Amino acid sequence: MKSYLFVPGDRAERFDKALATGAHAVIIDLEDAVAPEAKVSARAAIGQWLHPDKPIYLRCNAYGTPWFDGDLDLLSHPAVRGLVLPKAQEPDLLIQLAKSLRPDQRLLPIVESVFGWDRARELASAPAVDRLIFGSVDFASDAGMGSDGEELNAVRTHLVLVSRLAGVRSPVDGVTLAFADDQALASDVARARRMGMGAKLCIHPKQVVGVNQGFAPSASELEWAQRVLQSVEQHGLGAIAVDGKLVDRPVWLLAQSLVADAQASGHAAVNP
Repeated sequence: MKSYLFVPGDRAERFDKALATGAHAVIIDLEDAVAPEAKVSARAAIGQWLHPDKPIYLRCNAYGTPWFDGDLDLLSHPAVRGLVLPKAQEPDLLIQLAKSLRPDQRLLPIVESVFGWDRARELASAPAVDRLIFGSVDFASDAGMGSDGEELNAVRTHLVLVSRLAGVRSPVDGVTLAFADDQALASDVARARRMGMGAKLCIHPKQVVGVNQGFAPSASELEWAQRVLQSVEQHGLGAIAVDGKLVDRPVWLLAQSLVADAQASGHAAVNP
């Protein structure tokens, strides 16, 4: 999954529309997107809407808030495939939450504080964790940084590496706030992919296509990968070169990964 689309939990009329955007995952948000006075009614409306044929993820309110326990009650519905936990920084909480999940449900902790960053490997290693999510905007605020852009690249790298060490999928990068700026989105997606992030949060349906395309192999990448695979098939791994560069096992595995990504996306190539 490459695109995770947020939809406000108090806008039930948008839920079906979100599922129809082509986003790989839809996150119904009961936290930041819902005012305190509307959280209980939003939760009730979500419960009425949920259907097994409409799989979603749920972003609950943070642990310690008055709404946390009530939000977790929604996990009993088969449509809820996972819990997106905001302000994640306590591995013990993840361990306890994992005990209440079905085998098909997963945890996606959001790292959005310096303390959470410091415990990122423990969070990623907790039971039932699918992957980490980077809450870049809130992290920048917590760290006292003026931007959630290039200043946070070291944090992104850290999350990528600890995810690898924990054996979970590569992390989900944070949002692009300028939801109508296609160029900004393309730049952010390219950076995320280049740095080893595996997916990205979307805050508007307009962003879904750009994220899906940005994480798919480009035509030139796919052509290179196919040349590598053909060369290895013909000559085997060893002293062979493609485009004047040595092809060893890591390069061969990269080529396989690019082709697999293209096949998973349903396109031979989607980028110019």
